[in-house]
Amino acid sequence: GSTMSLIETLRVLYDDILHFRPRDPRWIDRDRMILSKGHGCIALYVMLADKGYFPVEELDTFCHRNSILGGHPEAAKIPGVEASTGALGHGLSIGVGMAIAARILKRENRTFVLMGDGEINEGSVWEAAMCASKHKLSRLTAIVDYNKIQSAGPTKEIQDLEPLADKWAAFGFKVAEVDGHDVGELRRVFRQLPLDKERPSAIICHTVKGKGIPFAEHDPNWHHKAKLPADTIAKMYEALE
Repeated sequence: GSTMSLIETLRVLYDDILHFRPRDPRWIDRDRMILSKGHGCIALYVMLADKGYFPVEELDTFCHRNSILGGHPEAAKIPGVEASTGALGHGLSIGVGMAIAARILKRENRTFVLMGDGEINEGSVWEAAMCASKHKLSRLTAIVDYNKIQSAGPTKEIQDLEPLADKWAAFGFKVAEVDGHDVGELRRVFRQLPLDKERPSAIICHTVKGKGIPFAEHDPNWHHKAKLPADTIAKMYEALE
């Protein structure tokens, strides 16, 4: 579920927006893309494999003992992963550091941080947001996968985030809201970056947890799954086809 809500966002970023070189993962002028909600890592792994960072066949080893592809992304193991994440709430702070470093070094690369909506309950996110605003990091973009369900249930019941756009604006960000499953709309908004030359940008992607699998959509039980029975896997393939 956590992967299916963000796959279009990552697809547009890697297909149309980010500057990168799979054969040179540490290319100094690459854009940085941090998947702060590390539990959505399958979507990132699929994009990195598709772009040639590692063989597509490596995907079949996901979460196996000797695989580089764990249940959360690890920067030291996986080409193309900028930060080890999954201890939620750290990605934006890392991104702020990267954006400030780029400015000091007079480099033009951009930094993108993709967060979950439950994740932004963490106070460290808002400390980083204040810092980003203070330094007017216009080449930093915060993206929220707003599927409105976190690990234990609806965000509205656990920690209501609304008015979410107003919160980011109050912290000094220029804000846009989009349908996170509309590739054309995502492409249009990302191509407008920076939304303000004097402020960091925040893009709120309204999404559906488990999108594309009808029996998983909007269901907190699909926040994370393992060891699925064969009949459930067959139904997932049927839904996708």
